Amino acid sequence: MSDPLIVWIASLGHWAWLIAGVLLVVVEVLVPGAFFLWLGISAGVVGIVAWIFQDLGWQYQFMLFALLSVASIAISRMYLKRHPIDTDEPLLNRRSAQYVGRRFTLAEPIVNGRGRIVVDDSSWKIEGPDLPAGAAVQVVSVDGVVLAVEPADGGQSSEGS
Repeated sequence: MSDPLIVWIASLGHWAWLIAGVLLVVVEVLVPGAFFLWLGISAGVVGIVAWIFQDLGWQYQFMLFALLSVASIAISRMYLKRHPIDTDEPLLNRRSAQYVGRRFTLAEPIVNGRGRIVVDDSSWKIEGPDLPAGAAVQVVSVDGVVLAVEPADGGQSSEGS
């Protein structure tokens, strides 16, 4: 005895692929990442192929879907690697990189090359030369969640605390 859901999906024929394609594109809109888009397009192509070739078995349809999905995702990744998307906010999702070049005043001293600094509304680990509280520092690089700092030229900072 077959599952009624599977029987119903099989009865849809090529429409099942077209519906799946639309649903996957909707998922892409809700959860952007340019992954479900290519799956949705692949499902749509399989739906069109299944409509043209009515006798195409489900095994071949799934194989075509798998091949198209892998190929489209691989091609899109290669294309985006060669042609990155330009943006007016390149550091938008790289919060720590936004702090490189900014100056801050140490609220706590740096001891044995390590310390903490309050930046805007959060506390960050820092590494740099030992400095007393109140010293002005400048962020020079980022390593994961650790900001590398060095003494800032010209005295106190007007940012942070």
